Amino acid sequence: MAAQSAPPHRAATRDVVLRTQDLRAGYGRVPVLHGIDLAVREDEIVGVLGHNGMGKSTLIRTLMGLLPVSAGRLEINGIDVTREPAHLRARVGVGYVPQGRGILPALSVEENLRLAWLRNGQESEAQALARVLALFPRVERLLDRRGGFLSGGEQQLLALARALMTDPWLLVLDEPTEGIQPSIIEEMAATLVRLRDEHGLTLLVVEQNLDFILDCADRVLVLEKGAIQAEVSGEQLRDPARLAGFVGLGAARVTRGGASAIAGSPTAPVSANPRAGPVRAGASCAVAAPVCAAPAYRPAAPLPAPFLRPAHPRPPPSSTRQDTS
Repeated sequence: MAAQSAPPHRAATRDVVLRTQDLRAGYGRVPVLHGIDLAVREDEIVGVLGHNGMGKSTLIRTLMGLLPVSAGRLEINGIDVTREPAHLRARVGVGYVPQGRGILPALSVEENLRLAWLRNGQESEAQALARVLALFPRVERLLDRRGGFLSGGEQQLLALARALMTDPWLLVLDEPTEGIQPSIIEEMAATLVRLRDEHGLTLLVVEQNLDFILDCADRVLVLEKGAIQAEVSGEQLRDPARLAGFVGLGAARVTRGGASAIAGSPTAPVSANPRAGPVRAGASCAVAAPVCAAPAYRPAAPLPAPFLRPAHPRPPPSSTRQDTS
């Protein structure tokens, strides 16, 4: 049975937890982002699709505070964090999986995980480690192995597990499929969907891989030359002509022959994403067993005002939230 997308009215009523308004950034005197306006709502996966050099990683680095904002505004959970440093955004409850994974090769998997723990809630380091290992049993089997001896797929799982050590409610990923074999890519898509559906995470995923984005995203933003050029909803993603337009933009790569299959048969298999429904014709969408299986995901206690990570489920008390409507 084909999975169904979330009702449009439900998506429209969710709180906006990440918003940018006319966001601009660059490197020295070279501008890269030219007025980015985006809104990510709670309990959704938003994909940002674009090819190399279009500003995807610059956008993520700016959102995470690793690159200064030259103009515009950035809000996390209704709080203006435009000028706040990266470490404070992490303490608010934003997790980050960087491009290239950033694993420390000389340290063991367990040491890589422990280094990411923050003393910002009720969890001890041991409790945080136990929670994350329950989510990723495959990572638990690798605890004594050095990070440099892991495969690309294992390193990516470690990077995702490490981001969850901070107990985030919003997770930002920069090209998580880079250098990963197709079977692990499908498994990763299923993992992200499971984190959203069963553990309440909101995710922003920057990617070039069209198959991966279609498997996990509720909607997709197309980034070209430092600006959002299009937004495509989950319903529109099931339109073969719309998908062909994506590939025609040169904005994406595919891993399962999606480019040739998009305009083919009228029947399409089901994506890993239960909200996306059939997404393309003629392409295999088989998904490996999810690596994420755990009890309910519970964020740590909120920080003092003004940097409050939201209660779970949202919204937080109205007295601590600015009106972003």
